[in-house]
Amino acid sequence: MEKKDEELIQSLMSNDAELKRYYEEHLELEERLSEFNRRAYLTPEQELERKQIQKRKLSGKDRIMEILDKHRSAARGASAG
Repeated sequence: MEKKDEELIQSLMSNDAELKRYYEEHLELEERLSEFNRRAYLTPEQELERKQIQKRKLSGKDRIMEILDKHRSAARGASAG
């Protein structure tokens, strides 16, 4: 995620429980992926789990971006009015 997205997330998390949940899950999944990536070898089960984590992380990131877009649109609408 870009730095400006990270900053916006930090500013919105206290008022948006859904965003906070997805972001915290994103960070957790990122850490789990890092653990797998540090290993020299993965069993087939670990490789499958790694791929499932990647899919969940991507899906969650998509949802985070949708939430951020919603907030940006609302902010533009408020400033235009």
